[in-house]
Amino acid sequence: MRNLLILLLVTFHSLTYAESISKTLLIYGDSISAGYGMPKDKQWSEDLKQIFLDQKLNISIENRSVSGETTGGGLSRLANVLDQTRPDYLLIELGGNDALRGYPPTKILKNLNEMIDLAKNRNIRVFLMQIKILPNYGKRYQEQFESIYLKASNEKKVTLLPFMLDNIALEEGMMLQDGIHPNEKAQPLIAQYVFNDLKPHLNQ
Repeated sequence: MRNLLILLLVTFHSLTYAESISKTLLIYGDSISAGYGMPKDKQWSEDLKQIFLDQKLNISIENRSVSGETTGGGLSRLANVLDQTRPDYLLIELGGNDALRGYPPTKILKNLNEMIDLAKNRNIRVFLMQIKILPNYGKRYQEQFESIYLKASNEKKVTLLPFMLDNIALEEGMMLQDGIHPNEKAQPLIAQYVFNDLKPHLNQ
């Protein structure tokens, strides 16, 4: 009887401990995710942390986004970042700076695919964010660039999330003067949009 009681206590403790272990979401992007032009506590990733808390989701957030980052730069450092942070989920938000430099879409696609492979080989669930660019790059380049995200999603069988500025970029008073980066007012809205898109896929 005593041994049975000890076994039950150990089992209960193990289950409680397992439930208390937090999962980790790694946000891996460029200046939009790095909170360009604002203090850290005003960035959308910080608002997302609060949403997770409010929703009682036991998921911590690591934001390793870098302003000016390209898919090539992201690929070069991703293995080390994954090994340091050991996330359960990876959100890739990269490619905009590649487009600004006019990099070939085929090369961008290759970089994205290799980043996805690095994560999947570590059993990390990958979310790839669609990136959209302004039409002044030319319609042909714009279409080729924006299409690579669906291609990567289909080829690698990862979840494609809508561009987080879809409902922000054209709304008055939500962008900085450069027309590229969202302002402080937009950050909580971005966090909510991202959360709504992520929510069905978390804890899977």
